[in-house]
Amino acid sequence: MGGNGSSGGTAEKRPNEQLGSWFARSGWSKGELARQVNRRARELGAHHVSTDTSRVRRWLDGEQPREPIPRILSELFSERFGCVVAVEELGLRQPRQAAAASGVDLPWAGPQTVALLSEFSRSDLMLGRRGYLGTSLSMSAGPALIEPMQRWLVPVSGGAPGASGTLAPLPSQGTARRAARLSAPEIGLLEETTEMFRTWDAQCGGGLRRKAVVGQLHEVTDLLQDETHTEPVRRRLFSVTAQLAELAGWMSYDIGIQPTAQKYFVLALHAAKEAGDRPFGSFVLSNMARQMIHLNRPDDALELIHLAQYGGRDGATARTQAMLYAMEARAHANMGQPKQCHRAVRLAQESYADIDAQDHDPNWIGFFSEAELNAENAHSYRDLAYVAGRSHTYARLAQEPMERAVELFGRECRGNAAGPHRSYALNLVGLATVHLMRHEPEQCAHRTEQAMQVAKRLRSERVNTRIRKTAAGAYREYGDVAEVVALADRLAGELPTAEAATAV
Repeated sequence: MGGNGSSGGTAEKRPNEQLGSWFARSGWSKGELARQVNRRARELGAHHVSTDTSRVRRWLDGEQPREPIPRILSELFSERFGCVVAVEELGLRQPRQAAAASGVDLPWAGPQTVALLSEFSRSDLMLGRRGYLGTSLSMSAGPALIEPMQRWLVPVSGGAPGASGTLAPLPSQGTARRAARLSAPEIGLLEETTEMFRTWDAQCGGGLRRKAVVGQLHEVTDLLQDETHTEPVRRRLFSVTAQLAELAGWMSYDIGIQPTAQKYFVLALHAAKEAGDRPFGSFVLSNMARQMIHLNRPDDALELIHLAQYGGRDGATARTQAMLYAMEARAHANMGQPKQCHRAVRLAQESYADIDAQDHDPNWIGFFSEAELNAENAHSYRDLAYVAGRSHTYARLAQEPMERAVELFGRECRGNAAGPHRSYALNLVGLATVHLMRHEPEQCAHRTEQAMQVAKRLRSERVNTRIRKTAAGAYREYGDVAEVVALADRLAGELPTAEAATAV
């Protein structure tokens, strides 16, 4: 029984359609998959595993293999498709797991969160460069996304956060003793490292340090697998985990791997719940909303923002509330709701005016400066202009705050290698699109060229994509304007391709 690595039992089995789908698309034969499993098992030192064609057929028919085979299959299919293919995506349950966790509808309990984060980050680390362009993971949207996220607000029963969990932690691989001796300065160092990663992201974009963040996340989940932590230590570790998972999601979003980004955001929200940090959970939800706007799902974005505002109402600082109102305005703008958009912009401005030096804002919201406030409000009016058929009225409303944002970001970046260069580039492009809507092609070309110069120091496919789209739009409408022609000529030679921009 131990040699074939499969569980026993007499319960009626159903075909594993998820595993069957991945297997059919892989192009492998059953014999080839069996050979690869055996080879990987030997590399791991699992010499008891001896799989053959008949065993692979049984897995496809619904038999559940024992570890390490689910993990091996996850790695093999991830390598084959160039994206993270988690165990649950293959329809394979972890040992002693209460229910299969698929998509974003995951158990809201600490042990499950740790196990899923450990598995997903490990698989992500295992991928090569081609993993950045993988699209095989699915995105969740609509009720399939919103309803599971609403459970973020449900109190955890059974005492301490995560006490209701039923899943045994994954093997700690020797980290438990090290974790038990974690001192306050050591946890402080983990928190400082997370802040450093966030600074690097703003400076360089998501493509340069993403793997380092995922690696740090995997290490911290190892520390969480020890059950002897005191409650204060446990909460601080979950807080670091939440911030690293959010940052991994944000970086993934920035380089264009959206399903991976969503999975990290969801896991970050789960970790924030375990940390008891509702304001940070609201921040995670705001990033999920931003992603939905990017994917042209503003109705989902608005649902997520309202959930964030409700969930964080008791602990969010004025700066955080201003950011949430600004994101609400973006959602309303993309839904073509000018009245609601104006109201949310006003509330964002009023909340920002209420910021007090004594608020003690957490590090993760420190980015939301006057420049960011102007940028978000400008983009709301710019988006509203697009939805309204390139309305000159809304484009004019967007121009002044966009120019102010560019001025402030430029001032921060000038002579400062650690400045918010990605935000500067994004708002230069935003201003270029406003000029285009106002029939000012020369100014559009000028601002786009400025954005290209900043983009050269970034690893952000999001920035590069917006530059390409803006330049293409300008050429489509004003291909006879010398400045626009010159921009198109420079674009091909100076802006990296999508693959180069996302490589690490």
